[in-house]
Amino acid sequence: MTNHLLLYPIAAHIAWTAFLYVSLTIVRAPAVWGVVKSKKERWASMELRISANLSNQFEWPLFFHVTCVLFIALGNTEPVQLWLAWIFIAGRLIHSFVQIVTNNIRLRGLVFTINFLAVLAMWFFLLI
Repeated sequence: MTNHLLLYPIAAHIAWTAFLYVSLTIVRAPAVWGVVKSKKERWASMELRISANLSNQFEWPLFFHVTCVLFIALGNTEPVQLWLAWIFIAGRLIHSFVQIVTNNIRLRGLVFTINFLAVLAMWFFLLI
């Protein structure tokens, strides 16, 4: 398998993080420009959730990016690593949706567990 295919899940995560930055800018804009007087406005309430989720994109995903780069550098990427990478990306998208749109902490924890296990499995395959 060609190793460069792992660049696509990496690029997808970078694109998702960029989307979250744009979203955060949009929900902050009314307050910055003085259009919103209260934090109780509909979009203003999303600011903290988007901000927290954006912060999450620089925590566990760091281990995802490192393992992908190591697979590419070592030249031993197998289809299972690519599948795990895409599972991680799908999990990140679902995790963001759950964290930003709902208050369901149990579901968010379950989705995070999927992300967590996908990256752990990638590291397992890297080390064996």
